[in-house]
Amino acid sequence: MTKNNLQKLELTWIGKGEEPKLEPRILIENPEYSYGDPESENILIHGDNLLALKALEQDFAGKVKCIYIDPPFNTGSRIDADGNEVGYDDGIEHSTWLSMMFQRITILHRLLEPTGAIFIHLDDNEADYCKVILDQIFGRNNFMNKITIDARSPSAFSTVNPGMFVASEYILYYAKNRSKLVENPIRIARAPDYAYNKFILNYNENYNKWKFISVSNAFAEMISLRSNNPENIIKQYNKFIIDNSYRICRYTAISDSGAGQKIIELKNKSLENREQIFKLERSGLDDVYVMNGQQISFYSKNISVIDNEEQATMPLTDIWTDIAWEGIAKEGNVTFKKGKKPEKLIRRCLSLITNEGDLVLDSFLGSGTTTAVAQKMNRRWIGIELGDHAVTHCYPRMKAVVDGEQGGISKAVNWKGGGGFKFYELAPSLLNKDKFDNWIISPQYNPAMLTAAMAKQEGFVFQPHESIYWKQGRSSEQDFIFTTTQFLTVEVLDNIHDEMQPDESLLICCKAFQKECKKKYPNITIKKIPQMLLGRCEFGKDDYSLNIVNLPSEEPDEDWDDFDGTDISSQEMKTQEENNQQLDLF
Repeated sequence: MTKNNLQKLELTWIGKGEEPKLEPRILIENPEYSYGDPESENILIHGDNLLALKALEQDFAGKVKCIYIDPPFNTGSRIDADGNEVGYDDGIEHSTWLSMMFQRITILHRLLEPTGAIFIHLDDNEADYCKVILDQIFGRNNFMNKITIDARSPSAFSTVNPGMFVASEYILYYAKNRSKLVENPIRIARAPDYAYNKFILNYNENYNKWKFISVSNAFAEMISLRSNNPENIIKQYNKFIIDNSYRICRYTAISDSGAGQKIIELKNKSLENREQIFKLERSGLDDVYVMNGQQISFYSKNISVIDNEEQATMPLTDIWTDIAWEGIAKEGNVTFKKGKKPEKLIRRCLSLITNEGDLVLDSFLGSGTTTAVAQKMNRRWIGIELGDHAVTHCYPRMKAVVDGEQGGISKAVNWKGGGGFKFYELAPSLLNKDKFDNWIISPQYNPAMLTAAMAKQEGFVFQPHESIYWKQGRSSEQDFIFTTTQFLTVEVLDNIHDEMQPDESLLICCKAFQKECKKKYPNITIKKIPQMLLGRCEFGKDDYSLNIVNLPSEEPDEDWDDFDGTDISSQEMKTQEENNQQLDLF
């Protein structure tokens, strides 16, 4: 088969390839629910996550370091705002679920920076199908791990549920670009490894004089037991190992193919001189000790500080059984019976690939665990939640975190409070149909909202100039956009052109204009709204998103959309557009 005849392997389903063209909407700050530092870059969005993701795309494409999402598992039941099963939406028909995830993951992929990664938390119902979607969008070569999580205990169910109890859930972990992803080393707590069974009595003497006894004998000789309780004795024994890890060791084999040449030479020399210890000093690395052809490996390399305490550890694997799910119901002081994830779980994901100041995103925010953890770990964050618990759960939880809430990981990361966040709502659709089935600009849009929305629609950065009213946004240093609800006359156009520099260009979006304006200046393009927008995307639906704008507090003028044909002067237009300068861009 020739290269041109090769077919691409991919998952297909009913509706694939028929994804809607999303309307890019603006996001409007609701200051009632913004909290803390007014200069904070953290964002909490209430609205459909597909629309919200589309809204973020222009400003945040390639800027998010880590994404964690916990989407619906498609189990056959829906979870309400209090976490109770109420019966339908989490059982979305399979093709619908796949379409939902494909659209969202496609945008999430664009939001990730080249060194970033995504974690998607699922169970057996859809994990394997989602992996195929991720292979298509991210590329199979960017698959990192399928992490298995011990998510629940069978103890409360063993007598009533026949058959095998399902305790596992999964996290699909993909890099944007595997070659650029840098993972932070992580070790996890474990019981001491008793295979390290030798104890050096005289560790402080020259290594040639070291004397070895068993760890158990050293423990018996050096520790005065305070209890006959076996559990307490084991605790003392484990603590003894941790405290003396620098002098506790074992013999390990030296591979002739894997070890360096100098270590192999030392190995051979030690085989010729039995019971003698040889030492290899290495610049920037631990010294190597060899005896009888084997390396003396010290347990100290397995001791790390976790949660402010020295503990026996092991490297992180792709099976996570050490994170307790019991007792997390009160984390964040919000009730979310089904689906709440432990803060320690999110902390591990973020610790693996992020550092302080990195941007974290969760578009299925639920009870707000991801943003709470990101805040406590001094990461920037964006959280998106459609349900009412954006207000009833996420807002109060994040408010408490800013105030210094001490649940979850707070003590482990020494969280004392601080920072803040801004709360945004999705704007309504820009266009709606009137009673005559004609598309019109939504009466909920005032001129300031329209200005920001049109900049977003045309791919401009909404950035009103401090003094030049017609410079409302830019796509380059010399290319600008101006949106007005007024009738555009030749006089106004001439005044604008007189203010323009020779190398500047301008797009004017207006509801009506004199025909003489159309092609008067080659560096000025004029388009009519709403006609210029029709056919671009699906207006009038609640599935989209746009730019982030802090709007003035006054209510929209419901009459502005009705043009009466009256000409206005350039100065009057400037006055009309002054409210654009009040917009506080994100």
